[in-house]
Amino acid sequence: MFEMMPFEWNHTNDLLNSFADFERNFFGSAGRSFSTDIKDTGKEYVLEAELPGFKKEDIHVEVQDGVLTISAKHEEKQDEQDEKSGKYVRRERRYGSYQRSFTLDGVDPKSIQAAYENGVLKLTLPKEQPTVPETHRIEIK
Repeated sequence: MFEMMPFEWNHTNDLLNSFADFERNFFGSAGRSFSTDIKDTGKEYVLEAELPGFKKEDIHVEVQDGVLTISAKHEEKQDEQDEKSGKYVRRERRYGSYQRSFTLDGVDPKSIQAAYENGVLKLTLPKEQPTVPETHRIEIK
């Protein structure tokens, strides 16, 4: 499936991006991305993205300029207070933002369908139908 490849901006010798590369190499990509599987069924591609713990409202899928972008934001707060004093015994917060982009070469972007169930986002990406050039005769007068 060479038509649908992950899209990543290629940068070289950019000082600001060197820091991003350092952070990515030092901390790894865990927590910054999500796993995806892409299958070619012949008439369509099926993309399955693992997004456990997300609500459907927190996931956004959009197509712009031939690029499919899946983004998800997660916010979780846990507060535990002492019942007598009202002071915090424990207070935790977690935030996360994830995004992946894919080029849509050979895909009909207007026919994409999405479903989210049990932590898995499933996108059905129908392939574009090849256009057959029409031939017609021109009458000579």
